[in-house]
Amino acid sequence: MPHSADIWSLTDLCTPWCVHVVVTLRVPQHLSAGARDIRALAAAASCDADALARVIRHLISKCLFAEPAPNRFELNDAARVLLDEGTQLGLNLDGFGGRMAYPWSTLLDAVRTGKPAYHKIFGKPFWDDLAAHPKIAAEFDALIGPAGHGTPDANVLIDNDWQNVRSVVDIGGGTGSLLAEILKAHPSIRGTLVELPSTIARSTEIFRASGVADRVTLAGQSFFEPLPAGADLYLFKNALADWPDEEAQKILARCAEALQKSPPAARAVILGGVSPDETVASPELLMLVLLGGKGRSLTEFRTLAGQAGLKVHKAGRLPSGKFAVECTL
Repeated sequence: MPHSADIWSLTDLCTPWCVHVVVTLRVPQHLSAGARDIRALAAAASCDADALARVIRHLISKCLFAEPAPNRFELNDAARVLLDEGTQLGLNLDGFGGRMAYPWSTLLDAVRTGKPAYHKIFGKPFWDDLAAHPKIAAEFDALIGPAGHGTPDANVLIDNDWQNVRSVVDIGGGTGSLLAEILKAHPSIRGTLVELPSTIARSTEIFRASGVADRVTLAGQSFFEPLPAGADLYLFKNALADWPDEEAQKILARCAEALQKSPPAARAVILGGVSPDETVASPELLMLVLLGGKGRSLTEFRTLAGQAGLKVHKAGRLPSGKFAVECTL
């Protein structure tokens, strides 16, 4: 059985669940000041000492954490990554991290049907579930913002040609961190953030802290509704990969409607979810189990955009290395 070791390594479910568990129990925080005896550590984490020791020792076998003396545990350099705020948000099973972890058990359903089975775990489809749990929704917003991805790069145009851009509409832009960076970099530009009302409400502090609040209009709505018209640039960052083709086409069609009422040089920019044809598109399996969404090749996206009334005008790499697509009517 020459390949059996590889198969068992690939199918190891123990390790990722152990990582989720120690993050959820805040073990890294409890060890941040130094090594602790397992009984004191378990008391701080409100859990069983023997079970916790077994979990940590498994992770030690994977080079995460250390046991400098019998029954005393400490962080090593690898484990210190678990102190990061974004890591906490993404792995905490009691928060949004659980919304990304537990649905993996529905992958078989998703593959059989082509549709997400998220509702079988949480009782509602993904977006409805977030709407019903404001705390979880706030963690999601934080994870897709600077806490999870760092400060956004304001350079979103392939040729960096901003001379004709006076207004930007960020569609599905979360709490507005990218729009805030764009407005900071270009003081003459005004911006509009299109997001659901609950998320829009969390954007005001970001714009205020960035000093751009006086140049921002907030549009608390779905992007399946008519979009604000008349702008020079319509921006989608990681928004279209959340949706199957039918819904993604509807969103792009709304963008085409807005572009029809905008200056002739107006365009839409898509960041994330589209890959060059010569590159294998990301499988986006997490999007499949959560939402039924997917990544697309440039050719696939070109067809989708055409069905929505748009044409691909330009595509290429940004200085950051990210692939961007610019569309016009």
